[in-house]
Amino acid sequence: MSATPHQPTVTEREARQVAEAAREQDWRKPSFAKELFLGRFRLDLIHPHPLPADEDTLRGEEFLAKLRDFCETKIDSARIEREARIPDETITGLKEIGALGMKIDTKYGGLGLTQVYYNKALALVGSVNPALGALLSAHQSIGVPQPLKLFGTQEQRDVFLPRCARTDISAFLLTEPDVGSDPARLATTAVPDGDDYILDGVKLWTTNGVVADLLVVMARVPKSEDRKGGITAFVVEAASEGVTVENRNAFMGLRGLENGVTRFHRVRVPAANRIGPEGAGLKIALTTLNTGRLSLPAMCVGAGKWCLKIAREWTSVREQWGKPVAFHEAVGSKISFIAATTFALEAVLDLSSQMADENRNDIRIEAALAKLYGSEMACLMADELVQIRGGRGFETAASLAARGERAVPAEQVLRDLRINRIFEGSTEIMHLLIAREAVDAHLSVAGDLIDPDKSLSEKAKAGANAGVFYAKWLPKLVAGAGQLPRSYSEFDQDVDLSTHLRYVERNARKLARSTFYAMSRWQGRMETKQGFLGRIVDIGAELFAMSAACVRAEHLRKKGDHGREAYQLADAFCRQSRIRVEELFGRLWSNTDDIDRKVVKGVLSGTYTWLEEGVLDPSGDGPWIADATPGASTKENVHRPIR
Repeated sequence: MSATPHQPTVTEREARQVAEAAREQDWRKPSFAKELFLGRFRLDLIHPHPLPADEDTLRGEEFLAKLRDFCETKIDSARIEREARIPDETITGLKEIGALGMKIDTKYGGLGLTQVYYNKALALVGSVNPALGALLSAHQSIGVPQPLKLFGTQEQRDVFLPRCARTDISAFLLTEPDVGSDPARLATTAVPDGDDYILDGVKLWTTNGVVADLLVVMARVPKSEDRKGGITAFVVEAASEGVTVENRNAFMGLRGLENGVTRFHRVRVPAANRIGPEGAGLKIALTTLNTGRLSLPAMCVGAGKWCLKIAREWTSVREQWGKPVAFHEAVGSKISFIAATTFALEAVLDLSSQMADENRNDIRIEAALAKLYGSEMACLMADELVQIRGGRGFETAASLAARGERAVPAEQVLRDLRINRIFEGSTEIMHLLIAREAVDAHLSVAGDLIDPDKSLSEKAKAGANAGVFYAKWLPKLVAGAGQLPRSYSEFDQDVDLSTHLRYVERNARKLARSTFYAMSRWQGRMETKQGFLGRIVDIGAELFAMSAACVRAEHLRKKGDHGREAYQLADAFCRQSRIRVEELFGRLWSNTDDIDRKVVKGVLSGTYTWLEEGVLDPSGDGPWIADATPGASTKENVHRPIR
């Protein structure tokens, strides 16, 4: 596809360089997941399970009680689905109880909740209506509060955070009509003009954009002799002259989502509203997402809990062939999957969130794995619930109610959850992002060996460094605690979870050996082996989830809080997970990747167009990607701030 006249044209290498420059380069703190991908099972980094401070728990529980009452009495989920809009009074009510400021420090008027309790709140709200969860998450996880907390000046925090805590809704604007996960092609510009910048461009899929008061906008500052330029972050008043919300987008799910298309035409933004230095915008965005991604698995956990509740209640009363359908093995296996997976997802979420609160570990990989794994598994759980419910699972809640049955929105949950595999980094992009972090240690010592731009002397130096690193590292992948029968024996209680931890340790080493072998085999072509890298990441996600599930079960046992049952669920999950791990390891080397590439070339060259014959395409006319040429808007402004 050719670039539009205003679209930067970049090569694949240039795009990679932009993304690489935005990465957080250093590892200043330990990371359980990073070590796992290197074949080192550092159980000590997650066990004993970290715990919140008593005052954080008290504050969090008090707000959850208030939020639960609001959700039960003030939110009409069926109305939101029916009208495809969250009522203004609902959003106003959330403002009044402080829900906009859950993650904002109390000194700015927020509630100062920990990541753990913020996620519990999102799971609760999201279980009532996922569009509400998305509104609160977009506002606080990636909207104005988080970037300012991490990168803003004190003056910016003093000005904007009190507004975000109580009255103003915020949105995050990065994506453009022709720019998704490749920000090197970002076309929105911010041209310096005295003490201001002039913004021009179009942003797509601006969650909260229709109702937002404040926007975080990523725009490209032109490079010149006296300035670095590059992708830069700004706080923009949504009511500024030249800002037009041109469309409120509609989706297959999240019908209440206030998501739009926002056009900027000669919008004047004070330089004081720039977040961080010029050129730091993409790094700010990626760093914000490191913990911001935890909001999505939070809502996936909430969905899993709801799916389990409905599955339990329905299958205990629905009888076929003389007994409840739950006791038919074909249905029972689905219930077991939902229960075990929900337990594991909550374990991954709470562990990652508590580590984020403690700030002792670098959780960039853990948070990404939580998002990837949570979004994929939640969709599977919702799909299984629809199957368990049969025809009633495919029928809408409104239709069920109209004919006198319980209005169970199973099909809605399936539709609403589907976007999580795309939001804040699609599954495919998450695979690549995590894979890049997982092989960072290898690229740090051997990257120059496979870089075509490096000189022979640089390659020789890299070869020497790599020799030293691998001479120490490879022998450690041969044997470990996973081969000792009594390792992790404290996890051997009524149910023996120690065997699963030994499995994780052995397979972490196997995973690292597989990665090393692949790098040796493909070298510079490794980055093109996206199928292989995706499976490597998926294995790591399963091993992380197994570890978290076991640690959570032991934590609950020591607390005397359903410990026996937790051990049973952890055991069930690990056994299910091990089957998936074995399949993934097999598919590392036995797969259809090569033939798939040949078929793709054939499809795109028109070789198989005969296969498309015999159908009609009901799609409408129009371009695949809308024109995003900068200029004044010709459409009605559908922006509607809520006051």
